[in-house]
Amino acid sequence: MKIAAAVAFLAIAVAGSAAADPAGDPVKGEKVFLRCKACHSAEKDGADKLGPNLWGVVGRASGSKDGFNYSPAMKGAGKTWDAATLDTYLTNPRALVPGNRMAFPGLPNAQDRADVIAYLSTLK
Repeated sequence: MKIAAAVAFLAIAVAGSAAADPAGDPVKGEKVFLRCKACHSAEKDGADKLGPNLWGVVGRASGSKDGFNYSPAMKGAGKTWDAATLDTYLTNPRALVPGNRMAFPGLPNAQDRADVIAYLSTLK
């Protein structure tokens, strides 16, 4: 009986962590990224727009892309754009970096965020 309970607990824990951290699909992420294109380019030699070009953003320090005029809040945020930080930021940009200039309210859907992060991860 104890083994069955342990297996059931483990199954619930695994299912819960999978729901909290969905796998991203870069093809779907490119489609979700269309919402971002009004302010961000994502091409290797793309120009900055209202927001910085996001080519190579995964692994980059916040507020560090040469040539872009970041807010003081973003310059001083001290973040590295890894998957976990991007997920938190894309959930609510103003909560992670208060005072940043990004007006976008965030992506409430965890799968959309995972897909966009998977897409951004391909831009190397």
